[in-house]
Amino acid sequence: MEKVEEIEKLEETSENLNEVIKTNDENKQLENEEKVEVEQSEIEENKVTEIEEIEEKHETEINEETLNAVIGEMQEEQSIDGTKNSEKNDILHKYSILITIISMLLFIGLAIFSTIFALTNRNSNKIVSGISVKGIDVSGLTYNEAYEKVAKVYSEKMKHNITLKHNEYETSITPEQIEAKFKIQEAIDTAYNYGRSGKVLKDNYSIVYAGISKIDINPAFSYNEKALSDFIDSTSNNLPDAVKQSDYYVDGDKLIINKGEAGLEVKKQELNSSIIKNIVEVNNETQEIQIPTTERKPDEINLENIYTEIRKSPQDAYYTKEPFEVHPHVDGIDFNISIEEAKSLLNTENQQVVIPLKITKPNVTTNQIGTEAFPNLLASYSTTFSTKAANRTTNIRLASNKINGVVLMPGEQFSYNKVVGKRTAQAGFKSAPAYSGGKVVNDIGGGICQVSSTLYNTALRANLEIIKRSNHRFATGYVPLSTDATVSWGGPEFIFKNSRKYPIKIVSKVNGGKITVDIYGCKEETEYEVVIKSETLQTIPMKTEYRTNTSLPQGTTKTVQKGHGGYKSRAYRILKLNGKVVSKQLLSTDTYAQLPTIIEKN
Repeated sequence: MEKVEEIEKLEETSENLNEVIKTNDENKQLENEEKVEVEQSEIEENKVTEIEEIEEKHETEINEETLNAVIGEMQEEQSIDGTKNSEKNDILHKYSILITIISMLLFIGLAIFSTIFALTNRNSNKIVSGISVKGIDVSGLTYNEAYEKVAKVYSEKMKHNITLKHNEYETSITPEQIEAKFKIQEAIDTAYNYGRSGKVLKDNYSIVYAGISKIDINPAFSYNEKALSDFIDSTSNNLPDAVKQSDYYVDGDKLIINKGEAGLEVKKQELNSSIIKNIVEVNNETQEIQIPTTERKPDEINLENIYTEIRKSPQDAYYTKEPFEVHPHVDGIDFNISIEEAKSLLNTENQQVVIPLKITKPNVTTNQIGTEAFPNLLASYSTTFSTKAANRTTNIRLASNKINGVVLMPGEQFSYNKVVGKRTAQAGFKSAPAYSGGKVVNDIGGGICQVSSTLYNTALRANLEIIKRSNHRFATGYVPLSTDATVSWGGPEFIFKNSRKYPIKIVSKVNGGKITVDIYGCKEETEYEVVIKSETLQTIPMKTEYRTNTSLPQGTTKTVQKGHGGYKSRAYRILKLNGKVVSKQLLSTDTYAQLPTIIEKN
């Protein structure tokens, strides 16, 4: 009982002590409240500890004097701590004033430095550090120095050959061919003006940021989409293992259907992207691209559609004067067998299917009204060839006869392959030298490309719209560069459209070693003078290949193929009116591979 009474007295005394502590706390400054509370908490913890120790000492007798001594000691410690806190508060206040002064001095110094820094950079005529244009460092350069440095790199890039390969097939293109352009001046403007907005803080931040993070500027890029698309189409057509689509043509009283063959098709969009990426990446040293291809089967033959397209009733030719219109004759065409019989022929294993036709001739043909319906010579073009090559001469005459007399109504298209038909021995074509697989070989129909190229030049000068045209893999000698039109059965095709107001008529004739193609029609109210301009962009040196031939006498050589260099070229169609140029149209940009000279030796 005595211990309990002593503990109760101790707790009462502790309450009185808390009142004293509370009074002292209220007199202290607000900024030290947290510290005092912490210290008070420590004192209270000490009290509890003291009480617990007293309770644990069962054999020790606690008297009032001992308790008063403990309380007195605690109050003394509290008083000392209060004095120390007051001294700390004075020190903290003085320290706070010092920090404020130093901060103000630093702020003023920074403002002065920032202003000087901004003025220094603003008055400088050089690009700030950390700036580059597509990876080309222009830091510390003047505007002109930066422009010259970047322009030089891009100028060299524009002339680099980008080689496209597919197995043994190879072709190339340069950025110049697709009129690739980079807006270098705009990029240099951006580089030079970086950190020159006139706003001090913004400019300083920009300059520091550029120095740390580095800023790379990409010049805006553009190119001639049609030129690149035409190049990719030509590449696709010239692939040796390209897919061949089924086709058909009328040859006299026969419908010839040629079944297609499975092969490869160029992934045009993917190739387009690869070429553009190669051009845009200025520092890219890879100048070779593998042509992306995919296997494809030819489209299925739809006999009903073919029948609908070729079936016609005979119509006489006639023309009217007011308004002037020519209506050419139409031969009546129909199957000479039933559709079911035709389908049975188509289902055979034969690669070529011949369906007999019934032809009905009209009473009046277009040729009978020729001079009246086609009064004006709109364009003419001639090329020459050697008559010593008898087979080639035969092929040229056959192709010329096929296109002679063809009439095209306004908006109607002319397909060279459909009009001339497949070049076969049965059709009278001979084996003659032609380009194939990177060399000169004998091929059925060799020489007919001279007829298509001559017709192409006439169509250009008649200001007709060209739908499809491809250049040869190697340069030809009978027309200027970029004015040839190669054709191949199941491959490259030449198609143009009568884009004039009135019908036109093709007249083709061979005289000796000269082929001339004329286009007749009726002149329109406005007729332009047409000029075709060919430009050579680059010459590709010829290579010489040596091959061992042990059948030759020891120490002798034999030239089995005479080669020539390659070219990069382009052609324009220029329209003039009263002697003044009114338009200049880029027709094509082409690449002609070098044809190697092949020498056998022993």
